[in-house]
Amino acid sequence: MAWHQISITSDEQTSPQIADFFSELGALSVTYLDAEDVPIYEPALNETKIWNNTVVVALYELDKNPELIQSVLFAKFSQSQLSNWQVELLEDQDWERSWMTYYHPMKFADKLWVCPTGQENHEANTVCLTLDPGLAFGTGTHPTTALCLEWLASHDLTDKVVIDYGCGSGILAVAAVLLGAKHAHAIDIDPQAITATLSNAEKNNVTAKISCYLPEQFTPLAADVVLANILAKPLIELAPVITELVKLQGQLVLSGILNEQAETVSAAYSGTMTMSPAVTQEDWCRLDGVKAV
Repeated sequence: MAWHQISITSDEQTSPQIADFFSELGALSVTYLDAEDVPIYEPALNETKIWNNTVVVALYELDKNPELIQSVLFAKFSQSQLSNWQVELLEDQDWERSWMTYYHPMKFADKLWVCPTGQENHEANTVCLTLDPGLAFGTGTHPTTALCLEWLASHDLTDKVVIDYGCGSGILAVAAVLLGAKHAHAIDIDPQAITATLSNAEKNNVTAKISCYLPEQFTPLAADVVLANILAKPLIELAPVITELVKLQGQLVLSGILNEQAETVSAAYSGTMTMSPAVTQEDWCRLDGVKAV
């Protein structure tokens, strides 16, 4: 099977209208892409933000006529609002496995391997976490997750209780258990994240040691280690909730923070936590702390 992939570049105001236009003409999917490599890290709550120059990409079945779509599109919108019209024939492929071209085994702190299925590494004195990209965020390739995995692999987690607040794929909870934690509690607002975490726990034979919850299902408890890899704004807003989950002298690991946000996030936790300097990777950083009071 094959598809027509149609793309057009437009400005921030016009792009949503073009996306609606493509949908009305029967597009199977419509996607926004950045035309200028300008990152959008953290929009405000309930805000959907796109780029000043955005590529709108639509996928159509082969029975749709790209020339007709182009003709109607150019009649509807001013030529000054549009540029870079492109049509590509997208051949069928094994989409579920095509990511393997880009996703390879990774090693953290000489102790933890994160590997896709079929590429597991069972090197002596290490543990191997098997994980494939899925619906929920977290494979270890992004600096925010990598920084947390590096922390986990560098600390003794033997018999410790861990909370993964905003678990995504469950990679941190699974890694903690594989590295010796007694139990990991994984919490996320997204039901898909709960599904992904349970699946990855089963894949790594640690289901009995991981419990998953939506926030309203979770009964707060004091843990030895609390990990929260989310974003700066919710980390600041949730500081009282998250710090309450850390036992006295317990450890806190925060990530999903841009380097320029580190000071503000650290300040939100400094009342009850003794915070260490930020550890950085590319544009992102990790904050660690110990509960002092």
